[in-house]
Amino acid sequence: MARYRRPVAPGLFWLRTEGFPRRWREASRRGARVWLGIGGNLGDPPRRFRRLVRWMERQRDLHPVESSPILINPPFGYRDQPEFYNAVLLLRTPLGPRALLRRMLEAERRFGRRRSFPNAPRTLDLDLLFYEGRRIGRPELKIPHPHWRERPSVILPLAEMDELPPRLRRTALQRWGR
Repeated sequence: MARYRRPVAPGLFWLRTEGFPRRWREASRRGARVWLGIGGNLGDPPRRFRRLVRWMERQRDLHPVESSPILINPPFGYRDQPEFYNAVLLLRTPLGPRALLRRMLEAERRFGRRRSFPNAPRTLDLDLLFYEGRRIGRPELKIPHPHWRERPSVILPLAEMDELPPRLRRTALQRWGR
């Protein structure tokens, strides 16, 4: 498997590897379009991301459409930990937002996530960034993700995706200063 690492800015690197970036043939145009942030910094995150996508491909209700390249970036919050690997996945799903959140928490557990303290090192972190054009403001689920505009680990991978709505692309590029 070939890996290609390219600098983006100080402390930020693109990693292109098997499956990241990738576009799938959309077998079905049904279901909501959902953008998920994926991240991790323990073990081999690129390998775990590929395993996550293979797991999703086997699910009847999760259909990958596109993945961004992987962004390698420094940690924030708790800084005494390895650098993070982040990417964005676009899915189609018939699941509603809360049902999808439950599946994402299940996937985090399946791939070894343990929640010890805020911003702790982790094997896999899944964030529901956008769900079609919906807005949800519940304590357990906020859509769009409340911090997406503040994080290069979300903005940069989003800006690399072909299937991003023009309004989101403009916002992402403005936030990054392009």
